[in-house]
Amino acid sequence: MSSDGPYMPPESALLLLNPQTKRLVLNRRGSTVWEVTTDFGPYAVKVGYPTTVHAWTALAPAREAAVLRQLTSERILSGEWEHGTWSAQPWRKGDSLYELWEPYRFEKEPPAPSLDEALSCAVALAALHEKGWVHGDVQPAHFIVGQSAGTFLIDLALARGGRVPRAYDFPYRGCLVHYEAPEISASVLEFGTATPTREADVYALGAALFISATGWRHVDYPDDAPRPVQRQAIVKGPHRPVNVPGVLGDLIDQMLSPDPADRPTCAEVCESLTSAR
Repeated sequence: MSSDGPYMPPESALLLLNPQTKRLVLNRRGSTVWEVTTDFGPYAVKVGYPTTVHAWTALAPAREAAVLRQLTSERILSGEWEHGTWSAQPWRKGDSLYELWEPYRFEKEPPAPSLDEALSCAVALAALHEKGWVHGDVQPAHFIVGQSAGTFLIDLALARGGRVPRAYDFPYRGCLVHYEAPEISASVLEFGTATPTREADVYALGAALFISATGWRHVDYPDDAPRPVQRQAIVKGPHRPVNVPGVLGDLIDQMLSPDPADRPTCAEVCESLTSAR
């Protein structure tokens, strides 16, 4: 088992990218991420390693690279290193949804968040669904809202929808619990794994919009609660009242339905937001 990092980009990555500069972006949950400048533009280099809790994090960069190669024609690199795998993909410029909506969370009577920005996130997720994929890890930090290039949906290591090399694949054991749908949490509690779905992605989008607009998780549980306790709270419900004003609040409430069949599709979310603008 490796240490907690952070780890430098492996030599094999440096040889392919020949970066001029490197900036450490984050190191947590088995992943060290760097922003590097190259002759091809800025790149995100992800260095995966196992943790004391999860071994799959070591494989996540290479798995994501395999997914991205099926979704984009951009230059995607990956390889193996001493403690796991690494990948490199174009850097996405912009702010995360949670960062972008921070001003709304500090007003006593906040206005309705931007429908255009909410729509851009829904469009990014709908585009993935239209290609036959589910994301499996929808959360506010994974929507990068660009100033001119639209919104990017990043971190596709848990996505399902195409073939992934067996050496880099691993079972789906849920995602960040704050955004898990009840059926996903229930399956993980009972079986240890689950099957990500479009309906669960929509639920997670609703939870992501809610926390970004209010600062509150959609379900109440202690900050330090173990994950099984968090998941039990998700399964038992109910979610907090959706106090986001306007059309967006009504739509979030529909997306957070405990019954997957009652949730709108991502395309329907886009239609509702478009007509409300």
